[in-house]
Amino acid sequence: MPFQYKNLNITKLSVIGAGQIGPDICLHFAKVFWRDNVSFVIIDISEDALANARRKIEKKINKGQETGAFKKEMADAMKQSINYSTDYSHVAGSNIVVEAATENEKIKDIIFKQVEEQTDDSCLFFSNSSHMKPEVIFKNISNKGRTMVTHYFFPAERNPVVEVVPGADTDPAIVADVMGLYEAIGKVPIRVGSSYGYAIDPIFEGLCELAILCLEKNYGTVKEIDKMAQKTLRQGVGPFTALNLTGGNPITNHGLEEMRDTHISWFRSPKTLQEATEKGIMWSTAKRGEEVEVSDNKAEVLRKQFLGGYFALACYIIDLGISTVDDLDMATEISLVISAPFSLMNKTSINESYDLVKEWCEEHTEFPFPKSLREAKDNGGWEISTISRTTQNKVAVLTIRRPKVLNALNLQVLGDLIGEVKNAEADSNIDAIVITGFGTKAFVSGADLNMLATLKTPDQGYDNSHTFQGFLNDIEACKKPVVCALNGFAFGGGNELAIACTARIAKKGLPVVACQPEVNLGFIPGAGGTQRLPRLVGVDIAAEILRTAVPVSGKRALEIGMIDREADGDLVEEAVAFANQLVSGEATKRELVQSDGGSNEPKDLDIGHLSKKIDEIINRAIYEGIKLPLNEALELESNLFGECILTDDMKIGLTNFKTNGPKVKAEFNHS
Repeated sequence: MPFQYKNLNITKLSVIGAGQIGPDICLHFAKVFWRDNVSFVIIDISEDALANARRKIEKKINKGQETGAFKKEMADAMKQSINYSTDYSHVAGSNIVVEAATENEKIKDIIFKQVEEQTDDSCLFFSNSSHMKPEVIFKNISNKGRTMVTHYFFPAERNPVVEVVPGADTDPAIVADVMGLYEAIGKVPIRVGSSYGYAIDPIFEGLCELAILCLEKNYGTVKEIDKMAQKTLRQGVGPFTALNLTGGNPITNHGLEEMRDTHISWFRSPKTLQEATEKGIMWSTAKRGEEVEVSDNKAEVLRKQFLGGYFALACYIIDLGISTVDDLDMATEISLVISAPFSLMNKTSINESYDLVKEWCEEHTEFPFPKSLREAKDNGGWEISTISRTTQNKVAVLTIRRPKVLNALNLQVLGDLIGEVKNAEADSNIDAIVITGFGTKAFVSGADLNMLATLKTPDQGYDNSHTFQGFLNDIEACKKPVVCALNGFAFGGGNELAIACTARIAKKGLPVVACQPEVNLGFIPGAGGTQRLPRLVGVDIAAEILRTAVPVSGKRALEIGMIDREADGDLVEEAVAFANQLVSGEATKRELVQSDGGSNEPKDLDIGHLSKKIDEIINRAIYEGIKLPLNEALELESNLFGECILTDDMKIGLTNFKTNGPKVKAEFNHS
């Protein structure tokens, strides 16, 4: 069976170019399609390049097998699915061709002419160009409706971000399917308007240019500049190190020179970069573990340079109108491993950010002060939402989009979500609401534990619980049906959000659809889980789930009434249909009940290593709460959540999770 996503059927995929990124692109596709009998071919004119590509791919697969990431069956299937050839006739039969060759217009034109001769009119043409506009790359293709740029980031098999750049003639329906396809296979796609360098590379290459300009102005050494850029912008590595790791001198040199003509005159390849490119030399960066000391005066100069320049570059992209603030904030952070620019401006304070950019632009006179930053300052900061909204058949579809943390909840996320719910509730053109999560792994991975770790007193615990409950109470009280579409697992606060909705539908076959893992961490649920879950599935069943943190599969969740349906096809489409059935009365909501005739007292359960102290508290929440009206029961839960703050076991649980991760059991002392 081929892999199918909506209108896309994939049995064969070809990658043109066996250089640095092409093999990694192919490796990612082979990894996600290994069960679907999809075949792959990598084409290159160089036998040596193909041999290197094979060695690179098989080395990564072997390492994945050694670490346990790939089982032998998967590793063998991935290797066997990839062919390597210099013969373009092997592209025949492809459903998708991804070009990842040299950044040269003539070469790309020659490649796609050959590909067009070997494929039919339904084959999609993608270019992994890092700069060139799709209208230039595909200018001689007869059917431009199936062409677009899909720009990956280093390393392509692991970095999730893909910029999807349609051309002027690209079919919008195909773009929508490609965006969905990338999300379905674990990528984080953002749609970007056609512009040289797209949205993210001008920021990355602009920061590289800035670093080299600082070097030429004697603001610091390579090592000092690298360290301060990394520290100031919280980068994974500094700009000089990034250029070394990616072999990026030639393409950055070329890109900056082109952007001088396509964008603004500030962009240009500094003389030092030109010389490094010509001589093929790398930057003299710090060795692993080497400490680099930077004087206070230099540090302050470099801090202002990088904050002012980074903010100016991000705002410049918004001024171009090719991306949204939400997309660019999220994608820049993930793709470049750097602080999200607009969030960082808000955190720094919009007034200070404005002044930093103003001072920076006064030094860098070729860079115009960004119009969007003036507007953000007038509005008191950047409006950044973690929720994306679309509308289908009079249903508002709200997607929680925090892929970096698997859609974990914090107060900002809940505030954004409730704002969108209330907007939809007030919209006369909207009949119902669907809430889902971005990606395929998690609906919501839980609450942000960094936030919980800051709670020091019972009052703070109570306030935190009460605040979260208030948001979910608003969802429960919505006058229009709210369907939770579980695209992946719902842990902790994610499940509490789900059970506050009118109804729930899950993607069919999920091995884990829900879990309340709080007791593993030494506290109890605080957003309604100890009260709504017993009223939804029954006291005894809920108590086992809550007290043991046992994960619940989709099949089990359907049996016990935790979810109402499973979706065989497209989850969101079926959730929208379900929502409209609730509106029409064709479907009815499952009501919460205060008592199901279950136990009045806790049953004996084997809780293993878990805290007896926390088990005592959660039993009080469940078995005393079920006797109360829901509003009083939620108040009880908040008070008991506050009690957890004083226990040793909550401190032990959170510290263990932060230090050792979720797989290591905490050594509770039961106090």
